[in-house]
Amino acid sequence: MKAVIYARYSSDGQREESIEGQVRECKAFAERKGLTVVELYIDRAISGRAAENRPEFQRLIRESAKKLFDVVIVWKLDRFARNRYDSAHYKAILRKIGVKVISATETISEGAEGIILESVLEGMAEYYSAELAEKMKRGQTENALKAKYNGGNVPYGYLVDSEQHYQPDPILAPVVREIFEKYADGVSVADIVRGLSARGIYTKNGGQISYNSFRNMLTNPRYKGDYVYGEHIMPGGIPAVVEPELWDRAQRRLEQNKRAPAKAKAKVEYLITTKLICGKCGAYMVGESGTGKLAKTYHYYKCLSAKRKRGCDKRAVKKDWIEDLAVRETVETVLKDSVVRDIAKRVVEYQQTEDSAVIVLRQELAETEKGLTNIVDAIQAGLLTPTTKQRLEDLEARKAEIEVKLLQAELERTMLTEEQVIFWINRFKNGDMDNLEYRQAMIDIFVNSVYVYDDRLVLTYNCNAGTKAITLDDVEVSDLPKCAPPLGTNANRREHRRFSRFPLLQAPQA
Repeated sequence: MKAVIYARYSSDGQREESIEGQVRECKAFAERKGLTVVELYIDRAISGRAAENRPEFQRLIRESAKKLFDVVIVWKLDRFARNRYDSAHYKAILRKIGVKVISATETISEGAEGIILESVLEGMAEYYSAELAEKMKRGQTENALKAKYNGGNVPYGYLVDSEQHYQPDPILAPVVREIFEKYADGVSVADIVRGLSARGIYTKNGGQISYNSFRNMLTNPRYKGDYVYGEHIMPGGIPAVVEPELWDRAQRRLEQNKRAPAKAKAKVEYLITTKLICGKCGAYMVGESGTGKLAKTYHYYKCLSAKRKRGCDKRAVKKDWIEDLAVRETVETVLKDSVVRDIAKRVVEYQQTEDSAVIVLRQELAETEKGLTNIVDAIQAGLLTPTTKQRLEDLEARKAEIEVKLLQAELERTMLTEEQVIFWINRFKNGDMDNLEYRQAMIDIFVNSVYVYDDRLVLTYNCNAGTKAITLDDVEVSDLPKCAPPLGTNANRREHRRFSRFPLLQAPQA
């Protein structure tokens, strides 16, 4: 698993040496966990309050989209962001890409209550976003019932008039009709495209008509006069560009020329990556896959140290089995009414603690006011110079700026009640255990770590549910797979023979 390190120090009492210490501890953490550090991102003498003003931080966010690393390691979470809203925002961006943020020195990121609060805030934001989208959808549905333009790209060959209705483009509609006629008559796509390009006919953006845009055109029912918006289809709702007979001929040829597309390789989500830890050596267990003799694909988790042959002999764990167990145990342990009430109470108490960004701003305000007092004392003592006058103006401007930021920070605070938090968490009680998003949410929000030993699993939660140990006696033995790496190469077959002699989890020795 590949990782990057982000380090930062601000100008308030810290020095360059603090960067060296942060990087040293982060590298040691990566070594212990079996992570490979591929890049360092370092912001020097820059405050953590404004993430948009940190160039290396922004470079990290941009380059995460290239999917060149899986984990961001920070010395402490306040190096990543001091403002919990910035933290939630940027961690959400990284999470969508599949990148996780890990602290090298803190077991639970920003405290258990902070994790729950962050998830609730993100959930509330998602709720309001969905509510806004629903309102917009109602207005767009009204437009759809009147066959009006509802935004988005206007199909090639159409215009939108002043009353938001589709009308054939007098210049481009004949081109669309010609394309349908030639294709229906058996002319190849390549020849049609070459002929259009030779005559200087391009897309609305000036590009060449590609095969994909060509196929989209031939399958767009609007050209035969159907108004389409989402699930709303209104035959005859807009003026047709091609006649029904020509449309049908083109569709018959499309069907004849249809090729079965190559089956896209499904992306497999390993839900407990960075939370599944080898009980023998403490390294992360990461997703692996391979193909067996019967061309069946197997998915499992394997200890990084064992994978890299660093002395650990921990056996691989079947992916579906351990993920199902982790989700099921989390639902049964965390979503009890008493636990939910306690989580809500602690989240509300956590909200009362002052944001670290506000604390720093108050300290700066106190220092600025102290500086102003000193300048005023100097002026009263007769030490008025151009320098002291300029310093006075600078401090007054800085004081006004800090006061505005403090006011903004207070206005941004979202205060949730216990009832709101309980309502939000209780939504998980009736979730679909087979739904990928539900399973991922249960792991991300409530599970802190899962340690895998030969005789037991130990689950640690981000709430007062604490830690739960599951021994071999607690699970159905028949559910435990007996092999790990799938067959394929000779090395994997040897590995299979070694594993097939033992069950995946063994009872402790007497």
